[in-house]
Amino acid sequence: MTANLQALSEAGGPIWLDDLSPERPVSGSLAKQAADDHVVGVTTNPSIFARAIADSDTYRAQGRDLSARGVDVDVDVDVDEAMRALTTFDVRWACDVLRPVHDATATGILLPARPYASGTA
Repeated sequence: MTANLQALSEAGGPIWLDDLSPERPVSGSLAKQAADDHVVGVTTNPSIFARAIADSDTYRAQGRDLSARGVDVDVDVDVDEAMRALTTFDVRWACDVLRPVHDATATGILLPARPYASGTA
């Protein structure tokens, strides 16, 4: 598979992941995929983050930490603020991991905005 990804990359086809999760930056898999599998970017996916927030021990720990500092992370009260607060760390970490790729190719992380957040709803 790596040879196919390399050929695609060399032909100008950027390899992006569509599933930034809390485990990718922490485990090192994102850095490994950038180095070995020609990955040049990653998108955030609100539904994947929502599932991760509900099911991940990583986000539960982050939620407790944010709550202790007075940040409201109750997804029943304000799901957008909860997702922003809980995913910012992962996005920043992924940006740090992909910085060398960005510097070489001007690619990186795509953060989708909800239509009402951008004023277009």
